[in-house]
Amino acid sequence: MHHANHYYGHSHVLARYCGLDDPDPLRIHGYLQHGWNIGDGMAPDHEFVPGVPLFLWSERTRRRAWSLGRRQTYVVGSPWAYLLAMEPDGPQRREGTIWYPFHGWEGQRVVGDHGRLIDEIRAVEPGPVTVCLYWQEYRSRRVRQHYERAGFRVVCHGYRGGRWSDLDPGFLHRQLAELRQHRRVASNRLCSAVFYGILAGCEPAVYGDPMQLAGEAPVWGGQPRIRRQWAQLHGPQIDVAVARALAVAELGADRLLPPAELRRLFRWPDPGAAVPDRETATTRCPTDPVRSEAEC
Repeated sequence: MHHANHYYGHSHVLARYCGLDDPDPLRIHGYLQHGWNIGDGMAPDHEFVPGVPLFLWSERTRRRAWSLGRRQTYVVGSPWAYLLAMEPDGPQRREGTIWYPFHGWEGQRVVGDHGRLIDEIRAVEPGPVTVCLYWQEYRSRRVRQHYERAGFRVVCHGYRGGRWSDLDPGFLHRQLAELRQHRRVASNRLCSAVFYGILAGCEPAVYGDPMQLAGEAPVWGGQPRIRRQWAQLHGPQIDVAVARALAVAELGADRLLPPAELRRLFRWPDPGAAVPDRETATTRCPTDPVRSEAEC
């Protein structure tokens, strides 16, 4: 099925939860939501085969999908919520902030003033700051050095994968490890990473120049709608209890399915049975998450 089902190691996390811990990605018979958005959960630039089921993170997303005419939808919870259910947090010391600047993607570059954003971060964050860049910005020496010269620690969780190649089962695991080292999670736009950080126990913040994608269109209402509908999640200081409740609802952490039911929806076999329906993939370099295994 669609290659986006394997972004960020989502199919690997769900396979492990279902007792099918296999290094090769299993084919999901449907479209799996791969990021938080304010529409039907699916990427607006993807084409979909009519009648193929959509596997969505939350009841909120399902209701939005219905309002947009999507009918064959199932709420399954986000892979992130399943990962946290399998790897509960233990006692540890958290300090500082992990900051996720809004990023571009393979089809569009981000346009904005990184120097201005750095000034805003310095004005708000009292402790050490880790800046996590998307792989494109991380590979750009110019962008990366903006934050390194500011004295920030700069990391990248890895490459999300694409077109059934360069898949990275360890992406979410690295993200979880980073988040659990920090007291706060912040970004200049409300995004998946902020919700992930809230669920992982971080205090959230959304502030600063939101930047823009080159040629960005305000799909489903864009940033103005996000700021109106999720106003409680914007600002340098946010009510943690309110944020937690919203993250649970948006990530479907209260809607996780038993392994047997998830296997049935995805048409996956029972543990121990033959697995005939794998998808061909190349993996990431074990020592550098933004390079392929062949590049090591």
